Amino acid sequence: MAVHSELKKPPKDAIAIKVNGNLVDLDRPVSPDAQVEYVSLDSEEGLEILRHSTAHLMAQAVLELFPGAQLTIGPPIDNGFYYDIDYERPFTPEDMKEIEKRMARLSKRGFPIEREDIDRGAALKLFEERKESYKVEMINDLPEGEALSIYRQGDFVDLCRGPHMSSTAKLKHYKLLSVAGAYWRGDEKNKMLQRIYGIAFRTREELDAHIQKLEEAKARDHRVLGKQLGLFLVDENAGPGLIYWQPNGNILRKTIERFWEDEHERRGYQLVTIPHIARDELFKISGHYDFYRENMYVLNIDENEYVLKPMNCPGHILIYQQETRSYRELPYRLAEMGTVYRYERSGVLHGMLRVRGFTQDDAHIFCTPEQAEDEVVAVIDLARFMLETFGYENFEVELSVHDSDDFSKYAGTLEDWEAAETALKRALEIREIPYKRIEGEAAFYGPKIDIKMLDALGRGWQGPTIQFDFNLPKRFDLRYVGADGGRHLVVMIHRTVLGSMERFVGGLVEHFAGAFPTWLAPVQAKIMTITDDQIPYAKKVEETLRGGGLRVRSDFRNEKIGKKIREAQMEKVPYMLVIGAREAEAGQVALRVRGKGDTGALGLEDVLRQIRSDVESRAFSPGEN
Repeated sequence: MAVHSELKKPPKDAIAIKVNGNLVDLDRPVSPDAQVEYVSLDSEEGLEILRHSTAHLMAQAVLELFPGAQLTIGPPIDNGFYYDIDYERPFTPEDMKEIEKRMARLSKRGFPIEREDIDRGAALKLFEERKESYKVEMINDLPEGEALSIYRQGDFVDLCRGPHMSSTAKLKHYKLLSVAGAYWRGDEKNKMLQRIYGIAFRTREELDAHIQKLEEAKARDHRVLGKQLGLFLVDENAGPGLIYWQPNGNILRKTIERFWEDEHERRGYQLVTIPHIARDELFKISGHYDFYRENMYVLNIDENEYVLKPMNCPGHILIYQQETRSYRELPYRLAEMGTVYRYERSGVLHGMLRVRGFTQDDAHIFCTPEQAEDEVVAVIDLARFMLETFGYENFEVELSVHDSDDFSKYAGTLEDWEAAETALKRALEIREIPYKRIEGEAAFYGPKIDIKMLDALGRGWQGPTIQFDFNLPKRFDLRYVGADGGRHLVVMIHRTVLGSMERFVGGLVEHFAGAFPTWLAPVQAKIMTITDDQIPYAKKVEETLRGGGLRVRSDFRNEKIGKKIREAQMEKVPYMLVIGAREAEAGQVALRVRGKGDTGALGLEDVLRQIRSDVESRAFSPGEN
């Protein structure tokens, strides 16, 4: 991005400009003394402009093909764009193909994309004449005196701030992906619209690479694999957004939880369990009742109001409050796999990734201000250890801090906030972790660190969070007796190192494409017989492996061995033990290893040793050790 103190001829790759920090179209008049930055297509801002313009191209194609369609909004998003449209019938896959073809035709015609400033009255008249009722509603909802602009390309007109590309001829590398329902303005009380999603890139190579990545992601979809592998189910009769863990999924979950509990106890946490419901009074003290009630489930019991807990922190606070605590007892660390319930609109629910009931690997640390930095460093170490153990090697870290221009919306004192933000910053720097500082994105009760883990396809998944809290210690008067004999407010740190178990397991399914490491696999070894004559020996093999602590299943059906092997491969079992007459006579098994195929005949003790080595080392692929 080139910077110029005076206006010069733009570089060939410029598609827009920044005037005193504000993005505008390339041909906008600029004052000679303005600070001008030329924006190229290779920049993130340039790519966003390309995608926004492609959304307009799609809308133009829709209006030409489907007269009477009503446009609402069409913003750029990560990797692409969408446009919400009101039309009398659902768009079909065939419609999507026709829209793409019309987009290509409009692109080739090379319509100039031109901005026009317009006053409120003229804008209302224009869209009323075009019978675009949603645009009329949007204009009427804008504050009086707000500047308006429209963009034209051929006969197409859209209400938009811009900026945009200069011509439809520059919009070439895109693809429409899907149609989904979306309520107008995100409100379930409003009409359901159709949201058409698309992607757009600078080059054909980038587009093709992303399409291939999407195909890989589709093959890893946790909803499909979850059903195929018998991990979980969601039943509409029982209620959307509620996860039922099936036997295989529960084995996976409990394996993770046992590992989590062992590590937390080893690092000085005390494990607790709190009820799923509590009197509303508890959440009135915490502030959740006033600020979060629309996302809470409220029950009436014995003429009292109870709440299905949306957070675990008030319950952990009650446990801390049971005794007067000295500074010598701090830090006091409480941890729990705590299930919480939060109302989410049905339209945003998505498999295990967005649910209404989930179990959070929650912990709360009560400490002195002097201990806070060391505690944060220890949480970072624990989070990295946990995630790396589960195969996540790359992370993106964000540090959310207060808005330096307006401190009035935050709990606590500015001095407290600056100390907390410094502690978080220093902890990241001590561990040499690069991070992105985001000003104004902290919650009102404290600054935080968010760690996103990048999976095998480079996608970010929400994971560990480390959050200071200046609100709850004051609301609950959480204190400790200091060395001076005085009573002081504790520093309270909320943290998760996995996030919700539902989302974490859903992400883990997609990260490994369902082919879990042996230590996590619900079935670590499957025994298959060629004929019924081998069943007695196969049962002894099964007993030996189970006795060695392995999770084993057997397939003694009267089916061809090829079918049994194919089914075990579909189940992504790490080890397959095939037993025929020769193996039974020799006291061996023919060993097949996932990803390696037939590895030959081995004695039973050797097989047991190899599988247990995988489990104990937590190797990512079977047979690595």
